[in-house]
Amino acid sequence: MNWIIRDSDKIEFHTHLKIILSPIIDDVKDLNWLISELEYHNTIPTKNLPVDYEHNYFILSPEQFKALVTADVQIIWGVILGIPNTHAIDVDQNNSPFVEFNDLIWKNGNIQHPEAIIEIICFDSGYTIVKFRDQGLSAKFKDYFDEAVELESYK
Repeated sequence: MNWIIRDSDKIEFHTHLKIILSPIIDDVKDLNWLISELEYHNTIPTKNLPVDYEHNYFILSPEQFKALVTADVQIIWGVILGIPNTHAIDVDQNNSPFVEFNDLIWKNGNIQHPEAIIEIICFDSGYTIVKFRDQGLSAKFKDYFDEAVELESYK
């Protein structure tokens, strides 16, 4: 299933990765992460965040991603894809994952990388969309975020 969170008492702001990933962190902690179109606000200034603004996308190791998650940043825009570390992360430079003007983000089953098992879409600080290939992960997420709405029924 694919979920959207608009209103939640569990999160202080969209998209707060530390809270969004809390019900499934043990399941995703060893993934590599493809991050595209990232814009964020650092609520507590943190130096040396593993963020690369020089490129349209960048890849974080599990350790680098943990640093981003624990930094308590507010992610305003971006696509965050978790990919098993057993897979090479290939990205078409001319077709990297994106949010703005992408109508497909609102559709179930459209994860923007073929190897990704989770996609987190940060939409203008107002919505967090989380898509899963694995039903077990989806169920864990929904058990914690009971206020999450099925993506396609949101509209």
